Formats: sequence, C-alpha cells, structure tokens
Amino acid sequence: MDLTQLLSFGQSYGDAIIAILSAGVAVISALIARGETRRQRKLQTERLRQSIDAASLDWGNGAIDTLARAAMFARTRHLQTNDGAFLANKANLMVALSTLVDRGRMFFPNLNPDKKGAEKEGAYRGHRPPVLDALMWTYHELEAMTREGGPSGEDSAAFVDECRRLLVSELQSYLDPRRKDEVVERYDDQEDGDRKDAISKSQGLKAKLETRRPGLAFGASATPNQRLQ
Repeated sequence: MDLTQLLSFGQSYGDAIIAILSAGVAVISALIARGETRRQRKLQTERLRQSIDAASLDWGNGAIDTLARAAMFARTRHLQTNDGAFLANKANLMVALSTLVDRGRMFFPNLNPDKKGAEKEGAYRGHRPPVLDALMWTYHELEAMTREGGPSGEDSAAFVDECRRLLVSELQSYLDPRRKDEVVERYDDQEDGDRKDAISKSQGLKAKLETRRPGLAFGASATPNQRLQ
C-alpha cells in the first residue's frame, strides 16, 4: 500500500470516527435535553400542585372557621338579644355554609357522576364527597335550629363539632404531601379504604341529623339548598 492509499484510508477512517463521535454527541445531547424537559415538567407539575394546595387550604381555613362559628352560635343561641338577631345570624351562617359547598366543588368534585343525577348540571351529578357533606349537614342542623326549645344548643354544637372533625380529617388527607396521586385527581383517586371510611362517617352524621331533626327533607320535596348533591 503506497502513501496515497494510506492517506486515503486514514482520511476515510477518520471521517468514520468523526461521524460516530458526532452521532454519539447527538444522542447524548438528546438524552440531556429529554432529561431537562422531564425536570421542567416535574417542576411545573409541582408548582401546579402547590397552587392547588394553597387555594384549597384557603378554602379549608374558611370552612373550619365557619364551622367553629356555627358551633359557638349553637352554644350561645339563647343569649341572642331577640328572635330577629337570632334569625339574622343564623341566615348569615347558612349563606356562608352554602357558598362554601359550591366553592368546594372546585377542589372536591362529586363522586361517581355517571351513576346519579344525570338530569342535573355537571357539577351536581353524582354523590357529594364527605368533605362537603360535613358542611351540608351543618347547614341542615342550623336550618332546623330554633332560639328556644328543641335539641339543646350544646347538643347542636357537639353535632357541628363532629362535622368539623370530619372536614378537617378529609382536608388533611387531601393535602398530605406523601400522597402519590395525580395532581388534579388526588381526591378522586383516594384509596378505597379511606374513602369508604369517610363516606361511612358522613352517612353516620346524616343518620344522626335525621334522628335529631325528624322530617328534614332530602328528596324531591326539599328546598333548592337541601337538594344540593
């Protein structure tokens, strides 16, 4: 092999090495870019989760505060100066509870929307989650409450306190940073055992409410707020 052939062979071999190295660099660059994309997507997802958590925590703080005020109102109802003041304060609490339920639907959608209430608007199909039940059972308890007579104020307050404990437990479960569920489906994907336990507690409170307040309407004859699902 003469010098010309050697140079030609070396050039060809060098070109092949350069091509292989270039391909390797391209692959490595693609892998680095892919990893960076994943990292950025993970950061964006975490920011979204933090934003949702912050908003739902603000909602939860308002709900806890309203339930605490409702319990105190029940304990001190006989101290209201007159029936007008009692009814005004009760109405304000009921409005606050009703709006908290609807605002809570932004974070806690109804369960099994394809199995109940097909004739209703989308947000009201299905079964209301226990975290919102806690507010609705308190709403109904206040609705039936009178300034004098009926179940004692302390009994009503104890019932509202039970509702608040259910709400706090469900909210804490939803916000738990150890949960591995998807950001916007964390509550819907709650473990069956946890969900069944919460639903059981909610139904227990409903049964207690119906015992405390005989004749309370939950069906077709109920008022619009009572028919909330």
